[in-house]
Amino acid sequence: MNRRLFFKQSCAGALLLSCPKLFARGKDAVVRFGLVTDIHFAHRPVHGTRYYEQSLDKLTEALRHFNGQKLDFLIELGDLKDQDDQPERAQTLSFLDEVERKLQTFDGPLYHVLGNHDMDSISKPEFLAHTFNYGDAKGKSYYSFTKGGIRFIVLDANCNPNGSDYDSGQFDWTKAFIPESQLTWLETELKKDDRPVIIFIHELLDFFSGIDRALCVGNAENVVSLLEQSGKVVAVFQGHHHPGNYSFRNGIHYFTLKGLIEGSLPENNSFAIVEIDRELTIHLDGYYNCEDREMKHV
Repeated sequence: MNRRLFFKQSCAGALLLSCPKLFARGKDAVVRFGLVTDIHFAHRPVHGTRYYEQSLDKLTEALRHFNGQKLDFLIELGDLKDQDDQPERAQTLSFLDEVERKLQTFDGPLYHVLGNHDMDSISKPEFLAHTFNYGDAKGKSYYSFTKGGIRFIVLDANCNPNGSDYDSGQFDWTKAFIPESQLTWLETELKKDDRPVIIFIHELLDFFSGIDRALCVGNAENVVSLLEQSGKVVAVFQGHHHPGNYSFRNGIHYFTLKGLIEGSLPENNSFAIVEIDRELTIHLDGYYNCEDREMKHV
């Protein structure tokens, strides 16, 4: 068993004084949610460090922990499924249906963020028809919801420079853009009220961090400018870059979760439980390859 996971499991049954970290925060948390990204599930051979079929077992373990924590919601940050070496639409949809059925065993509201691989051999409408967001977010690629007095905004950067959607693999994944219509919607969302905001997106927004620019949203400067001008955004949670990343600028944390797909069982997995307290400090409890992190609101 992974040593970090063993420690967490052992603490779960111990006294408060033995494991203060895992118990002291929960009663002060405003929101607690599960976080996972880059599952890339498919029935296809191992390719390099990507163990596609094992993703379902890794996800099963993550869900077991999430369901034992009475979380407010679960969100996956994109690239939920993959495709075979020889892509075929019906087969790809079967991969998507299989992993979505597993995700739907989460005991609470479930949300999706679209990733580039989610449209590698199917269309965006097809992906949305085969996945099921909670409540008013159903069938939407970008949307917002509120929990514990915090506004959560999900963005969709899976569009071409001309504003058209990624569709059935006919796109360049290094050219991800958020179209003007979505930017206008985002600006409106940020002005709705004084609630603090958390952003979820697949492709990266922290272009300033030294990360490969091909991993970032093409018009990230415009998006980040809106977030910074609002003065309300506490953090951005991202996927896409499987090794993970962290940066901070102008009061906003940018956390990129490591991809679940990477590495073989039993030692490798990646998921997290996130708690946000009354002071808007973010406590990220990471499992396996995902390290713990505390992100203070400043």
